Amino acid sequence: MTPLPVLDLGGLFTHFLTLSLLAIGGAITTAPDMHRYLVLQTGLLSDGDFARAIALAQAAPGPNILFVALMGWYAGVNASGGLGAGWAAWGWGALAMLTTLGAMLLPSSLLTYAAARWLHTHRAHPAVRAFQLGMAPVVLGLMAATGVLMLGAATPPAATAWRVWGLAAAVAVLVWRTRLHLLVLLAAGAMLGALGWV
Repeated sequence: MTPLPVLDLGGLFTHFLTLSLLAIGGAITTAPDMHRYLVLQTGLLSDGDFARAIALAQAAPGPNILFVALMGWYAGVNASGGLGAGWAAWGWGALAMLTTLGAMLLPSSLLTYAAARWLHTHRAHPAVRAFQLGMAPVVLGLMAATGVLMLGAATPPAATAWRVWGLAAAVAVLVWRTRLHLLVLLAAGAMLGALGWV
């Protein structure tokens, strides 16, 4: 019988914490080193587990960083004897999942918190005000571009496309000029979609 790999939560945390600092362009850019560590060095994952973790995270809705949580899950479950080992395997899987995901998110979360706090305390400084004023059009432009891309992907045949674009324009004006809650607008859009209007 093959011995089980050893789950070193401290080593797992340290490794993923280090990788998070190198993840320029997203966590997926560090996947080769994750493979080296989890598959080749520690044996916590098989090649199949590694590939499944990335494929599931890419196919599932939500952030792509979910593959890090899945790798932690596989590492914890594999080190405790597989799902057949009972509740202990589930517990170790959950603990390893929280370890890898927490280590990957901790540096960026702390940096964001520190930057937001610094910006809040120095909000009256001319450089901070200039940065905020300069970023506003960039953010609006990115949001508009995302909206146009999503509308283009969801646009039905040309005969009814005007409805989708008209609804998008109406919602944009309502968001801009009123204090109507966004959930009301989402519900209205869902009803119009269910009725087949858009």
